Amino acid sequence: MAGRWLRAARGMGGRRRRGWSEAPAFAAEQRATLVNVKLKWVKDRALDGAVSRERDLRAAHHLLDVVSARPGHRVSRPELLADSSVRRAFGGVDGVDAFLARYHTLFTLRRGGGVSLTDAALDLRRREVDCLVESEPDLVSRLRRLLMLTLPRSLPLHTVDLLRWDLGLPRDYRASILRRYPDHFALDQPEGDERVWLRLLWWDDGLAVSELEKSTAGGGGGDTTCLPFPVSFTKGFGLRSKCINWLKEWQALPYTSPYADPSGLDRRTDVSEKRNVGVFHELLHLTVAKRTERRNVSNMRKLLGMPQKFTKVFERHPGIFYLSRVLGTQTVVLREAYGGGSLLLAKHAHPLATIREEYSAVMRAALPPRRRRSRESDSCSEQDEECVGGEEFELTE
Repeated sequence: MAGRWLRAARGMGGRRRRGWSEAPAFAAEQRATLVNVKLKWVKDRALDGAVSRERDLRAAHHLLDVVSARPGHRVSRPELLADSSVRRAFGGVDGVDAFLARYHTLFTLRRGGGVSLTDAALDLRRREVDCLVESEPDLVSRLRRLLMLTLPRSLPLHTVDLLRWDLGLPRDYRASILRRYPDHFALDQPEGDERVWLRLLWWDDGLAVSELEKSTAGGGGGDTTCLPFPVSFTKGFGLRSKCINWLKEWQALPYTSPYADPSGLDRRTDVSEKRNVGVFHELLHLTVAKRTERRNVSNMRKLLGMPQKFTKVFERHPGIFYLSRVLGTQTVVLREAYGGGSLLLAKHAHPLATIREEYSAVMRAALPPRRRRSRESDSCSEQDEECVGGEEFELTE
């Protein structure tokens, strides 16, 4: 199978559409070859632990944003509770009070009902602000690349908001980042559409190089015709010979850049599926922690040029992606970024991710010893345990 595709890819010239990276033109010899295999979901405690460590972190960060924006980094309790976003995030007054009391290592409750930040929280907050300033060019570049992954080079602001935390965008990115870069971004509201869209104003070929291409070719423009993805499995994960053979052949298939025009690909083929995997591989690389919730990308099918049930690639390729089921949601994790552990490898660790880990450590220090140990070691719910030992998935459409 791989040889047939390779000959087709090398024997036909590439074509370029304005604003797209060059795509291999091998559609003429494509066949409906999407192989039917079944793979088991196996729990990865290390990666579940990486996800679990962010329990309550986003909620805490929301309060940090509100409090630190006030003069002297202090806010009265009535003023804090008057913020509708705070009430929604914590389910009312009682939820806010309980959260503040629980995480006393971040927040100080003062006499008279005032709320301020602890010295540890202030130090981390200052470092975080400095990090955002220093890494802003990188942030803008990643946001541009995200828009370049989409067919219309634009996304609804609601979708960007869903990915805001994962991308490392500040809460006020609309008033800060977007306004500082009017040559890159614009806000549009198409006629008849209630949504506001974030649009990329111009394409940059220099950015249209995927992380897989950079890592494989070393940035030197080497052969990227049939790039394989880094693959690793949870300890104890067993692959049947049929699956091993299929995976080897699939890895040897032509690689389509996620920034290339996919219109010539037959969606019923493994080659098209490899392009779909490449899109999510690149999208996860654009995030700070190399992970995002599955629901954050579930409404991007048409924007990314994907087939129906496109997120099934996460289950079909458990050696590339891991679906964590902790914290009451499904989080897609890029395996290669963690190297088999629960911490990002140094080469993938964004400075902002390091600061967030420190926030989490300060929050864990506020918990009783028993809860702290449970948080640090990935605690499994009964629902999680039901899936250990192998839930099977149908992998064809």
